[in-house]
Amino acid sequence: MAAEMTMDTLAAYKNDFESGCAEFLSRYPDTELYAPVRYLMGLGGKRLRPALVLAACEACGGEKAQALPAALAVELFHNFTLMHDDIMDDAPLRRGQPTVHEKWDANTAILSGDALHVIACEALLNAPHKALPELLRVFHRTALEVCEGQEQDMAFESRSDVELEDYMEMIRLKTSVLLAAALDMGGASAGADTKVREALYEFGLHVGLAFQLQDDYLDAFGNPENFGKQVGGDILADKKTFLLIRALEKAHGSDLEALLSELGIKREGKVERVLDIYRRLGVDAELRDAMAGQVALAEGALVRMKTIAPQSLPGSEAAMALLHGVAAMVTARLS
Repeated sequence: MAAEMTMDTLAAYKNDFESGCAEFLSRYPDTELYAPVRYLMGLGGKRLRPALVLAACEACGGEKAQALPAALAVELFHNFTLMHDDIMDDAPLRRGQPTVHEKWDANTAILSGDALHVIACEALLNAPHKALPELLRVFHRTALEVCEGQEQDMAFESRSDVELEDYMEMIRLKTSVLLAAALDMGGASAGADTKVREALYEFGLHVGLAFQLQDDYLDAFGNPENFGKQVGGDILADKKTFLLIRALEKAHGSDLEALLSELGIKREGKVERVLDIYRRLGVDAELRDAMAGQVALAEGALVRMKTIAPQSLPGSEAAMALLHGVAAMVTARLS
């Protein structure tokens, strides 16, 4: 029942965002520069980040309309990164449809991606006047951190000395900081004080880390019928995930020899053999424990938020329930 309520609440926030986004994008002309922007935004998605901006604002006693500019900025920026990431990865599909550079060409995708970044900045200018300076600071700091994370991820492809600490820092920058910024910006839009916003940011950071670790787990051990993808993609690509890094750290003797023999080649049965090694080494259980630890830290941040400002969160019950529900979604999907 709680999971259904979380999804229903998320859907309501998503609908609010979609309406506001359509209205905002209507101000831009119907030209080739903006056609890829409308195409990519039209492909949909979970819209978790903008929903959390709106929920964080309401959790702090604000109204959704106050946070819509920040929600637009966060989601438009996120899609800008997707447009450029798809070029860098030479990805053919995004959400089951051709990527922008495949539907048009790489030059168009680069230029439209640049425009999308500027559009995100313009959306933020409609935020409440008092909150705007702080929102701009958080937004631009986070944008740079995401770029830093992407650079680290690319560097890992040619490095053989990646440690777990390096990996956790990379996913913090590439994935988690934008989720954390979404919550922080929602609180700032409502005029929340610094300590409340810090708790929201910490919540988002740990939830973001938990979701990324969940992706690592599901790519290896997920049911493709439930999760809509073939398992083992990271293994086939020798991608340095939590599982591979910890396995290389723990393995010795025949297990290390077997694992190293699988790297750099694609042979039939590779995924199954690597998964067997992961299970023998217990890194699958370690990953589940790491996810649970991040969820616990996220929940602790919410408890601290309510302790800091128990009287300043009027009418925030539904929004707070959504935040708790989002944290619970991480481990629920593994069941």
